[in-house]
Amino acid sequence: MKTLVLPCVAGALAATTLAVPAEAGRRDQDAAFDAVRAGRSQPLPQLERRVLPQIRGDYLGRPEYDPGSNMYRMKFMRNGSVIWIDVDGRTGQILRRSGE
Repeated sequence: MKTLVLPCVAGALAATTLAVPAEAGRRDQDAAFDAVRAGRSQPLPQLERRVLPQIRGDYLGRPEYDPGSNMYRMKFMRNGSVIWIDVDGRTGQILRRSGE
């Protein structure tokens, strides 16, 4: 009996921890979509077309979106270092760079 309970509990814990990040990412996507639909933000591909040519390095994709500040945080890799670029969702202007 004990040999069956432990794997079941471990599996349940793993499933819960894996579901949380995916759910959080989905909420970010929903918030970003709502902001674009309401005219508060540009679509992500449009922002990427504006920002990517300005940054040297490899774009790692999947930016984070903060609905409170209407800001995207884009992640790049250059010479083994991670570079974070904060972009205004409404204007596409680069607000902050870190890791350079």
